[in-house]
Amino acid sequence: MRVVVMGCGRVGASLADGLARIGHEVAVIDRDGTAFHRLSPEFPGDRVLGMGFDRDVLLRAGIEGAGAFAAVSSGDNSNIISARVARETFGVERVVARIYDAKRAAVYERLGIPTVATVPWTTDRLLNVLTRESETTKWRDPSGNVAVAELPLHEGWVGRRVTALESVTGGRVAFMIRFGTGLLPDKKTVIQASDQVYMAAISGHVAEAMALAALPPGEDADDQ
Repeated sequence: MRVVVMGCGRVGASLADGLARIGHEVAVIDRDGTAFHRLSPEFPGDRVLGMGFDRDVLLRAGIEGAGAFAAVSSGDNSNIISARVARETFGVERVVARIYDAKRAAVYERLGIPTVATVPWTTDRLLNVLTRESETTKWRDPSGNVAVAELPLHEGWVGRRVTALESVTGGRVAFMIRFGTGLLPDKKTVIQASDQVYMAAISGHVAEAMALAALPPGEDADDQ
């Protein structure tokens, strides 16, 4: 899926990098060219200089072929205007906007545009809104910094050690359920077909870890 991200601040860069790592085609828009330095050196997507609600800028970012659009700049007005342009002018199916003002956010939610706030929670929810149908996080610590989610494992992980899964996703397998019984895995634990795997990860990386686990393991995902 092609995704256009408007705003390359901390959230925008984190979101764009995460989407690219899990295989999406990404274009990032920002009016400040230096903002693109926040992207990882390996980011393969497009960097588009300009205002995110400008029609020509959106066209250069490939909005006509986009399946999702995220407005995550530092300005509420810019975010909601660009989100509405993406939805109403270009017919983008999945649109989400970051809004700082809680009262405004409630209004725009009623207009059918999902809104989110705060850096770690924003990255997780944006990835879920753009790439998943429902929230699958099972637990968060009181500070919101660590979350536990059930992983939708690709069948290719069967027969591999949990350490290989941890290496690829960047999370830690907290526990597993095998034949209805809870299990605390160790370095030698091998994933079986019937396993339910629950991973703990830092907030902001949960949705990315889930998406990576749903993909077939690459050749470099050797047992650790």
